[in-house]
Amino acid sequence: MKNLQTLLLLVLMVCPFAGSIAQVRLPQIISDGMVLQRDSKLNIWGWASTGEHVVITWNGKRYRANASAEGKWKTEFPAMKAGGPYSMKIEGKNKIVINDILIGDVWFCAGQSNMVHQMNIHDVTYANDIASANYPEIRQFLVPNSTNLQGPNENLEGGTWNSAVAENVRPFSAVAFFFARKLYEKYHIPIGLINASVGGTPIEAWTSEAGFKEFPAIMETITMNKDTAYVNGINKKVTGESRAQSVDKGLSGPVPWYLEDFIPKEWRTINIPGYWENQGIAEMNGVVWYRKEIELPSSMAGKTAKVFLGRIVDADVMYINGKEVGNTTYQYPQRRYQVPANILKAGKNIFVVKVTNFSGKGGFVPDKPYCIFTDRDTIDLKGYWHYKVGDVFIPKPPPPAGIRAQNQPTSLYNGMVAPLTNYRVKGFLWYQGESNTGRPEEYAALLPDLINDWRHQFGQANAPFIYAQLPNFMEVNYLPSESNWAVLREAQTKALVVPNTAMTVNIDLGEWNDIHPDNKKDVGERMALAARGLAYGENVVFSGPLYQSHSIDGNKMILSFSNTGSGLVTNDGEELGEFAIAGEDKKFVWAHARVEGDSVVVWSDDVPEPRYVRYAWADNPGNPNLYNRQGLPASPFRTD
Repeated sequence: MKNLQTLLLLVLMVCPFAGSIAQVRLPQIISDGMVLQRDSKLNIWGWASTGEHVVITWNGKRYRANASAEGKWKTEFPAMKAGGPYSMKIEGKNKIVINDILIGDVWFCAGQSNMVHQMNIHDVTYANDIASANYPEIRQFLVPNSTNLQGPNENLEGGTWNSAVAENVRPFSAVAFFFARKLYEKYHIPIGLINASVGGTPIEAWTSEAGFKEFPAIMETITMNKDTAYVNGINKKVTGESRAQSVDKGLSGPVPWYLEDFIPKEWRTINIPGYWENQGIAEMNGVVWYRKEIELPSSMAGKTAKVFLGRIVDADVMYINGKEVGNTTYQYPQRRYQVPANILKAGKNIFVVKVTNFSGKGGFVPDKPYCIFTDRDTIDLKGYWHYKVGDVFIPKPPPPAGIRAQNQPTSLYNGMVAPLTNYRVKGFLWYQGESNTGRPEEYAALLPDLINDWRHQFGQANAPFIYAQLPNFMEVNYLPSESNWAVLREAQTKALVVPNTAMTVNIDLGEWNDIHPDNKKDVGERMALAARGLAYGENVVFSGPLYQSHSIDGNKMILSFSNTGSGLVTNDGEELGEFAIAGEDKKFVWAHARVEGDSVVVWSDDVPEPRYVRYAWADNPGNPNLYNRQGLPASPFRTD
């Protein structure tokens, strides 16, 4: 018996395709429920044993392929019109049947968190859209997060196709869903969404190595990152130099501060929402505990509930009556925690929130809902709470930066895009840029590079590429100022020189206190409008006004625009805002501005010899109200 086992082991070692490896296999994307691109030759590919004959039965015809020496096979189907459902049979040494296949339009959706954000995250804003979702022909394939610094992956690590029906719509990218729904309602053809997006990632991570041939510094980084010993050594050094674990008094005492039987002493008063630096705690990074006794009616006792706490900077853990009900480890999401049954009581309830802040102002961001509610009762949580500092972080030099794979050039392309480049698509949707605002000038080269790289990798040289310009974010500055966000928006606008591209302007859709604004619907629908013009050939105005040129007439500057549609207007009937003007000294002051036909005239009595104009040039311009009559906002710009 032992000799027989040894012989079998030798056979498996000598014959790499023996056993299960010899089975015909398909990429994860080719699976039940998939949407294939209409009016385009279609690729079907996979793996099998060397030289294995593979037969694909599709739409009443049989197609054949032979596996290469590397065990790869590929075949091409003729173009088909929209329709379905169909099934497909793949036979080699085994048989695979794929069911419920639709033919329609497939859009590759990628970017960072604002493309990631699911309908589920915005389930309050879009509760009705979720409840009424019944679109079995709108389908999403959610690509699992994956990185590779060594080179492109051949297959994904998981993922399935799902339809936008009832609760199944919750994991859909909100932007992509509203994009698809608008197109589906217009054309009534199946829409497939391949969602490959990861929060907090730079554009460099999404571009292939071949796309960086003109970027020698990035190529050097790619080469170094392929050395696993180098990467591991850097990360080991970072781990060794990280800060020592501090001690939180709220957790280290005899009775933790979140328990019901804890007796608070010498706690101070503070208001929620608000930052603690604005309420008597000077420039402190650390841990602050918030506590309040909340009276609840008997109708809420024992019920499941939801707690809304808005955004918290940076991390938090929430307890009710000594039980943890939720925690978040970073600052951006709005806190929306589910309270299980049998935690809430009639009368006094102890609410405790532990907040940890690492830099900048800490606490609860204003202008968000703060409440607890059940199906029939709502209790406001805003107002005075009590607080006590649990830990103070001693200022130290930041530790050296490590090598986080998802932030490195090519890493996400290799893990999440490369395995899909054989799959035919209608076009690309891109919503990213926040992670590059620290280096905005580079984006003017990096975005066109990504567009051209993806078109090359997918073998679709002129595929439509539609991208979202960054919306307004952060505090409003009421004086003309510099802005990295404005420079990055400018870089995004410059990419329109690449043929067959479109940019949606979203300068009116952001929120000052949330990098993930709730309004994903208008972003998606503006992208759909752009697709109607760019990809579907409709004669529609799909862009807001774009600065084109200017002339100087005495103390006035006359600005000309493209994409004026049926005319320039203000969207609020007020005087044009957010225009600043300067002379040769480039000292900008606010200006008067008025629409004259398809032009805007700008002037200021303080600048008798104007040379330069800026519009909405800020992180978060206060009132960018220049639009065309089609209701689309003008893109921010500068003439200098």
